Amino acid sequence: MATSTSSHAKIYQIKVTLKYSSPPIWRRLLVPSSITLAQLHRVLQAAMGWHNCHLHQFVAAGKYYGEPHPQFDFEVIDERKVRLDSLLINVRNSLVYEYDFGDSWEHKIDLEKILPADPEMTLPKCIKCVRACPPEDVGGVWGYAGFLAAMADPEHPEHEYYKEWIGEGFDPVRVDIDRINARLADLK
Repeated sequence: MATSTSSHAKIYQIKVTLKYSSPPIWRRLLVPSSITLAQLHRVLQAAMGWHNCHLHQFVAAGKYYGEPHPQFDFEVIDERKVRLDSLLINVRNSLVYEYDFGDSWEHKIDLEKILPADPEMTLPKCIKCVRACPPEDVGGVWGYAGFLAAMADPEHPEHEYYKEWIGEGFDPVRVDIDRINARLADLK
């Protein structure tokens, strides 16, 4: 998916914030305005550090967009057929991306800028990022807060469990923009 922008597609600067995270966890990305929501899902997975192990959906103006599946009880508009620029039309427009319906990681996606197409620029691209992505299956924002408390306190009853589960190298502050951009460049 790493592509140059076409002469028709503008570049959207979006800010993706993990809702209810404190301190905030976010990414600032450049994407083609013509990207589909299905493609944006893959970009968000790479940018945030998720592993695409769970269901997801987008919500905009009371409508739900996702991957249709006949075995699920809910209907969604097919994300493969919806372009980002059909939902985010003006600066300050936003939508929600929810990943993992159990942990309910909600991300607010804000359109910050609309830039002219640049055939020399390879997209998608992360231009700024703050704080590490929480680990999968940690229990959502509230479970993550408990995880961080346990990891910070060697006397906490769950400290050893979490340390064994995640390893010693987890740093909630450290985020590697070069690694994010390498994952984004690998998207096909």
